[in-house]
Amino acid sequence: MTNKTKHLVFIVGPTAIGKTGLGVHLANKYNSEVISCDSRQIYQEMAIGTAKPTVEEMEGVPHHFVDSHSIFDRYTAGMFETDALKLIDTLFEKHDVLFAVGGSGLYVNALAFGIEDIPFKQEVRDAVINQWENEGLDKLVAELKEIDPEYAATADLKNPRRVMRGLEVYKMSGKKYSEWRNTKKKRPFKMHWIGLNTERETLYERIHKRVDIMLENGLLEENKELFQHKGLKPLETVGYQEIFKHLEGNATLEESIEQLKRNTRVFAKKQITWFKKIQDVKWYAPRDRKQIEMDLVHNLSK
Repeated sequence: MTNKTKHLVFIVGPTAIGKTGLGVHLANKYNSEVISCDSRQIYQEMAIGTAKPTVEEMEGVPHHFVDSHSIFDRYTAGMFETDALKLIDTLFEKHDVLFAVGGSGLYVNALAFGIEDIPFKQEVRDAVINQWENEGLDKLVAELKEIDPEYAATADLKNPRRVMRGLEVYKMSGKKYSEWRNTKKKRPFKMHWIGLNTERETLYERIHKRVDIMLENGLLEENKELFQHKGLKPLETVGYQEIFKHLEGNATLEESIEQLKRNTRVFAKKQITWFKKIQDVKWYAPRDRKQIEMDLVHNLSK
């Protein structure tokens, strides 16, 4: 990286709010590139259920960490931190400004602030898994809320892996998972934060419309193709688990669609909670592009 000040602009916010469109718009203005901070759009096999941007939507702007891995690959936020920083260092050789776009809080945190090396103990992980199998998820959720309410407030508490992760980290290290994730590392570039949000009713309308578009684009068919791999970690996410219930015969398609919309709303609220904790984020409505552009020009000149 050269001695000239380099800038990484984060665009964050809830799902369906318009982060991708804004990222493409600004990247085009600055002749720049996008680092995707989406923990599911990295997977080649998952396109419709992750609302992955199409080639047309990218408008010629290079997007990194989209379609970069397979669902059969093991990939973590820590690996993303390492890979993304290495790539950014290379991209800064030809760009002064880059854009990091996405709603995966853990990936955003990994890139911006870093992830600490949490000690690992297999016996602890095995014990937590055994507890889940014998006592059920509700018992684990209650324990997590007691020992780490901060993490519980942002985690997907219906996802056993997320709940067990919070518990095992605490039991392995004696330190809350939320504290591990709040540890900040220094970065050799300036960071700027743009948050997109809107009225709850408007956001929910956008979410429902997105789900309807997903279905029109073949969400059910994509789920059918991936159903045989439903036990893989990348597929334990909104957009797939709901439709899998229908394919298992445990829900009608209409029930699964309604559950998908409801779970996406819950996920969006958690995203907002997560990003509201980053004090440097300045929040805008999606329609405020001109103000965003003006503020960004000002901030980049500092």
